[in-house]
Amino acid sequence: MTDDLEDLKRRLVVGHKSDGRSVYDEAAKSQLVALCLQSGASVSRLARECGVNANQLTRWLREHGHGGRARKAVAHVVPAPSTFVAVSVPPAPAAADRSGGDSVAAMDVQARLPNGVALELRGVQLRHVGEVIEALGRLRCSASTKG
Repeated sequence: MTDDLEDLKRRLVVGHKSDGRSVYDEAAKSQLVALCLQSGASVSRLARECGVNANQLTRWLREHGHGGRARKAVAHVVPAPSTFVAVSVPPAPAAADRSGGDSVAAMDVQARLPNGVALELRGVQLRHVGEVIEALGRLRCSASTKG
């Protein structure tokens, strides 16, 4: 432990309450919080070296307006892409069925849900593909149900 950290540890606790809990020096707490915010600093290591519970130090970080190191790191994480991606559906061919009604063009749709269920739909008419994809996107499905 460096001399500065040893000095901080000595100044941090200024007394004890009747129930045994420590009373901390505000200036020393602020200095410890500042050390936690340095690049490469470990909150748990600094807490351990200063004799403070890591949860207590995380609380001080929040109280000093820094939201804790864990939240700060999460804010910079790039969100995972959506489970479903945009699909461009080719326009239906001009040919129509013999009744002169809807187009007979169809396609196969395959989807794998987060819980491992795989769906394969064959012969979905092009005009319904978008509806099928939207319906799959609305399904409540949790990866925790994966068997």
